[in-house]
Amino acid sequence: MMHTEERKGSRPKRVGIAVLGTVGKSLAKALDQGIPGIELSAVAARNASAAEEWIAAQLSGKPRLVGFEEMAELCDIVVECAPAQLLTEIAAPVLTAGKQIVVLSCGALLGHDELIDMAREHGGQIIIPTGALLGLDAVTAAAEGTITSVKMVTRKPVKGLLGAPYLAEQGITLDGIVERTRIFSGTAREAAKGFPANLNVAVALSLAGIGPDQTKLEIWADPDITRNMHTITVESDAALFSMSIENIPTNNPKTGRITAQSVLALLRKMSSPMRVGT
Repeated sequence: MMHTEERKGSRPKRVGIAVLGTVGKSLAKALDQGIPGIELSAVAARNASAAEEWIAAQLSGKPRLVGFEEMAELCDIVVECAPAQLLTEIAAPVLTAGKQIVVLSCGALLGHDELIDMAREHGGQIIIPTGALLGLDAVTAAAEGTITSVKMVTRKPVKGLLGAPYLAEQGITLDGIVERTRIFSGTAREAAKGFPANLNVAVALSLAGIGPDQTKLEIWADPDITRNMHTITVESDAALFSMSIENIPTNNPKTGRITAQSVLALLRKMSSPMRVGT
């Protein structure tokens, strides 16, 4: 892969990471190693003392450990990679400052239209990376015409679904599952509520295409797999296409390794003199 040099005379974009969880730490390490045009300036964490120890042990640079308000002041771009319930607290200061926020917990956006209003009013921007999916370029291109249907089928290891509110609400127990079992069929909006830590990918797909109420989703618990697997089928007036991906998980079974890499690719594009893809 060709990496172009930083543009002459341009100031590096100051990036903040909120928070230092599985994805946040992976991003921090990669940015600490250096991406042209990007500077890791600040991080936020729920446990400040543990974060200070981790920064000292793992990073050669020393980004400032700050709160969400100060991060919005210090940084040009903030990457949100936190529990969904923290999205508004992280995003609101960034957007009212007219800056950019990369949102991984995009499922939480469905309940917070005010964040889009903030971005519009103050000149900020919400950026949703491709994350653990693929082909969002094709979906957004198809959306310039007419999309008639979008369906996504997700298969996950049982441990990657544990703790989802939908399972408790429906009285579904995954203990003892011995074969692939469908546990959900509905819309992306319904999935975002029932599986807030699992199905941000479905919401990203829906926002790229025909919306969360028209995007259909099935979720299967599969005891025979170790990877998160997604298959997407799209029908439009421009193309009929399907895509499948198997994501290798991090030490957090709900998160794939490619999620952090997707954010890094996005940040690299922001300062590169050439970018590939929509």
